[in-house]
Amino acid sequence: MIGNDWDEKLKIIWQSSGFKKFMAIVNKEYETKTVFPPKDAIFRALKLTPYSNVKVVIVGQDPYHGIGEAHGLSFSVQKNVKVPPSLQNIYKELYDDLNIPIKSDGDLTSWAKEGVLLLNAVLTVVKDTPASHRHLGWELFTDYVIRLLNEKEKPIVFILWGNFAKEKEKLITNPKHLIIKSPHPSPFSARYGFFGSKPFSKTNDFLIKTGQSPINWGRID
Repeated sequence: MIGNDWDEKLKIIWQSSGFKKFMAIVNKEYETKTVFPPKDAIFRALKLTPYSNVKVVIVGQDPYHGIGEAHGLSFSVQKNVKVPPSLQNIYKELYDDLNIPIKSDGDLTSWAKEGVLLLNAVLTVVKDTPASHRHLGWELFTDYVIRLLNEKEKPIVFILWGNFAKEKEKLITNPKHLIIKSPHPSPFSARYGFFGSKPFSKTNDFLIKTGQSPINWGRID
């Protein structure tokens, strides 16, 4: 399914009859509706960031629902797409926090390659219909992914922006890990505590303190 160490970690899922039935439902959605991201990008976050490489997890809600936007990474859009408002605010906070210049595009693939798992809680969405696949069954899968990450011996950082992401906090019980919480970066809530929260420097400080290399948030591939 994935092509890296996630396959072994998720073997019990891949082989389960329940997951196979669920994926049949997902496939039917793709056959009968316009669904994003492209089918071959559903698990892209896991493909780009192997389990052993995960240093940071940024939890999103569900994919962008406009044409050509979503490509399997939370908060990220393809290079030729206008940067969404929430991501614009993420870039503003990154600049204020670490003085990293604001990118002209919204493709966060470079973060994924740095060890940042950009995981949406729901991995698919119907065109122009936000949250349309919420409660379809994806939450069970992504909860399992987070539980697996919670088991990691090496400390990692969970960045939870907004109430939806904060619902995952109950799954993170390992005291070795760091949880960073703030309001969502959307224009409706960013000024109520997202701006000035310094998640990027806090993440890197923690990684250095635990003997790991920091994330190069300004990496350009």
